[in-house]
Amino acid sequence: MRRTVRVEAAEVSVFPRATGARFTPIPARLPQRLGEHASPQTGDGVEVIGVAPWVPGERQRRIHWPSTTRRGSIQLHRFAAERAADAVMLIDAFGDVVDPATGVSSLDETVRAASGLARAYLRTHDRVGVVSTGGTTRWLAPGTGDAAFYRIVESVLDVRKDRRFDGPGLERVPPPALPEGALVYVFTPLSDARILDVLRDLRSRGRRPVVVEIPSGDPQVEDGDETGELGLRLWRAERDAMRFTLRDSGVPVVRHAVGESLDLALAPLLSGRVGGRGRAG
Repeated sequence: MRRTVRVEAAEVSVFPRATGARFTPIPARLPQRLGEHASPQTGDGVEVIGVAPWVPGERQRRIHWPSTTRRGSIQLHRFAAERAADAVMLIDAFGDVVDPATGVSSLDETVRAASGLARAYLRTHDRVGVVSTGGTTRWLAPGTGDAAFYRIVESVLDVRKDRRFDGPGLERVPPPALPEGALVYVFTPLSDARILDVLRDLRSRGRRPVVVEIPSGDPQVEDGDETGELGLRLWRAERDAMRFTLRDSGVPVVRHAVGESLDLALAPLLSGRVGGRGRAG
């Protein structure tokens, strides 16, 4: 027997294809939680950070024989403690700029880049949270595991459901969304000056966020349009001024190229630890 049943169509969510990313820069301060990143403190990790005399009662894990022979007393390797990191993806949803040349949406590319970096941190068993600022401020407390990744993606997909971009108090990030010592990535096309207020709020709380610029392309100007050419110059000058203001205040600014791995943008951050001090408040 065959029967046809008609039902109302349900809402279907299509997850974005996450941008490829493997690099996970280490924050300046790591929480006291076991993980895979070497910290400056000594512990039971695998990375050697120095040599020190053996203390009676201490386990002799690995003797450093050259120092032991030279000093006439037992010298042991010192290892770095391994800790997990907290990372927060802050999404600039104040506007959505479409590249006139490629038709790429800056908000779509922001979602892809944030999802890719979140997945990279979750692979190393770190905790990842998300904050989106637009018509309203949405946030998700840091979590770990595959379940956290899907919650993050669902949270950033909800950004498009709110098309208001003029809500009050959007520059203030909720304190519970920023654990102490968390490394904050701000994904933004730098097209709306209000994102500077958000960054200024983070800086006032002792945070040093990392700005990942999402390219949005320049407005198209017809040949011979002098007014349009002047407007384009002002557009570029304003963007350059925003970058200068951020870098001058000590905020790293990296540019993500659409279609390329996010690792190319984050590579300069691997030379040292990034992030700032301070308590969320």
